[in-house]
Amino acid sequence: MMNDKDKAQLAQRGISEAQIEAQIESFRKGFPFLRLQAAASIENGGILAPTEDEKQTFSKAWDLYKASGRKIVKFVPASGAASRMFKNMFAFLDAPYQKPQTDFEKTFFENIREFAFFDSLNERVDVDALIKAGDCKKVDATMLNADGLNYGKLPKGMLLFHSYEDGARTPMEEHLVEGALYAQSGGEVNIHFTVSAEHLDLFKAKVAEKVKFFTQRFGVKYNISFSVQKPSTDTVAVTIDNELFRDDDGSLVFRPGGHGALIENLNDIDADIVFIKNIDNVVPDRLKDATVEYKQLLAGMLVTLQRQAFQYLETLDRGVDAEGLKEIADFVENQLCLRPADGQVVDADYLKKKLNRPMRVCGMVKNIGEPGGGPFLTYNNDGTVSLQILESSQIDKSNEEYMRMFNGGTHFNPVDLVCAIKDYKGHAFHLPDFVDATTGFISSKSKNGKELRALELPGLWNGAMSDWNTIFVEVPLITFNPVKTVNDLLRHEHQTK
Repeated sequence: MMNDKDKAQLAQRGISEAQIEAQIESFRKGFPFLRLQAAASIENGGILAPTEDEKQTFSKAWDLYKASGRKIVKFVPASGAASRMFKNMFAFLDAPYQKPQTDFEKTFFENIREFAFFDSLNERVDVDALIKAGDCKKVDATMLNADGLNYGKLPKGMLLFHSYEDGARTPMEEHLVEGALYAQSGGEVNIHFTVSAEHLDLFKAKVAEKVKFFTQRFGVKYNISFSVQKPSTDTVAVTIDNELFRDDDGSLVFRPGGHGALIENLNDIDADIVFIKNIDNVVPDRLKDATVEYKQLLAGMLVTLQRQAFQYLETLDRGVDAEGLKEIADFVENQLCLRPADGQVVDADYLKKKLNRPMRVCGMVKNIGEPGGGPFLTYNNDGTVSLQILESSQIDKSNEEYMRMFNGGTHFNPVDLVCAIKDYKGHAFHLPDFVDATTGFISSKSKNGKELRALELPGLWNGAMSDWNTIFVEVPLITFNPVKTVNDLLRHEHQTK
């Protein structure tokens, strides 16, 4: 039962009582596992592996598209603090011993000069002297705490990742460089960062400080914008009995809805084509060629397939004979990998509905055991089969066949997407209309020592894009270089020499 205080909280966030009721119902019922047909692979046509000639063709297609004056935006999810990146170093601060003991701790301190943030750290304390004196914890604390670098609370986008002769760069700066290399159109580069509200001013200040340098270097004009996750996408927490969870003062407890909430931010973007890549998946300049090559490949494939889809939609508007319907149906099934349900009547209405949707081309890397989602051929609510990116929590682990598919998958998702978000008449799609609301997540958390259940919305590249037309393309592992722990910055891929 909602009281006046509850209703005031909802109004402040722009959340309706009906939304809360629907969320509580989701807690009670749970979310169904998805039905799988197969793990997507090159062998079954779910993942494409372009030839060298095709790569050149798609790259040229992208060059032509960039020259057409269409609006291109690079969309970078950059919310949240980097605290998990320093989990091991926080543990060292709390450890009963003084000198590094674990392999992680030893690697960190033995290679501390290789981090791009070393000079900034050394300006605050004499790192070598402290390490020699056995006071590694003071070095650690200076890196993590607010009276030092504050890396324990800063967002990843604001940490120094890569060293250069003209100064170290943050991931935010590396995305400015990437934008100029593959996403500029008409001499302009549009980049949108989604950030946490508490970090918004920090990001704006850093951009203001750095953008002139990159403007002069690349001869482009940057249009940088920001947004925060909307309070209306927060979800209510419940007790283990699925009753509303309340704080000590009796107020409702809300939690961020996860990265799936960013479909609302993406929906607000005015663009024809949008690149999406996580903030921490960047490399120094010496390795950017592969990133640029494959970004152009993905984008060129997208605009080529979109152009064909638009032509078919216009043909369907004019009217088409049986032979024409067969050609369009073949494109939908074999090029877009969207297969009709058993007994499905594949007529003009069906084809128009399936063609007139947002489109995305997603890079997929070979599976080397990294955690994360994978590409699958999945049954949709209407019985059709299409390509989806699934997380392990969406798969019924008691189903031996499904687990064989999941464990035997040849590729996984590095979050490397290029998206087309306008229809064939030039109107923006309303992206929330293409979300599969049945693909959320429920997890167990705690607050003030009490257990609670939390609800995450369908993931941005999972259920939030469920009803998009999707193409998976194999890209090389060198294009996937996330930074999950601080020691990942010591990998060859993040060193500038």
